[in-house]
Amino acid sequence: MVAPEIAIVDSNTLSCLGLQNLLEEIIPMAVIRVFSSFEELVDDTPDMYAHYFISAQIYFEHTAFFLPRKPKTIVLANGDNQPQLAGIPTLNIYQDEKALIKSILQLHQFGHKGGHPHSVTEHPGGHSCGNPYADHDLSPREIEVLVLITKGLINKEIADKLNISLTTVISHRKNITEKLGIKSVAGLTIYAVMHGYVEADRI
Repeated sequence: MVAPEIAIVDSNTLSCLGLQNLLEEIIPMAVIRVFSSFEELVDDTPDMYAHYFISAQIYFEHTAFFLPRKPKTIVLANGDNQPQLAGIPTLNIYQDEKALIKSILQLHQFGHKGGHPHSVTEHPGGHSCGNPYADHDLSPREIEVLVLITKGLINKEIADKLNISLTTVISHRKNITEKLGIKSVAGLTIYAVMHGYVEADRI
């Protein structure tokens, strides 16, 4: 199956780029396309997208287009100015990175309770694979270290909590990042939530 494509439609370039970078980290197999106007989206192939992240203004101006696509639409809200929309999820893009990741993960969990529609991707070699991280089994100790990393603990605190040496913690972290191919704490947090090691509302 082809990689899911996600459209971000917002005239605010900085918001678009920030959200695009986060989504690429959270859903590495997805293709994220950015449009500065509704007209640009319509000039493309608008119905090929798995999700639309739409600014509130563009949503209200083109409700006739988005209402039939309600399950795929997420309205971008600005801070305290949150629109109240029946059955349409909103995402406050004026939060810090950690809170924004948490919100996106909660939307993902809510929207895909029955499983992700694009859980199998076809690779150029012809073989298919489900989860991009499926081949990277972490040991029970590595999972413990991963969970503590997502809670914001530094290496020394992890060593104290697990009664292991600092060198061992560093070794576990190195193994985790090599197995998963993820270096950032945000990326590791996303992996931990997606695999059920921590709940999105606990980070």
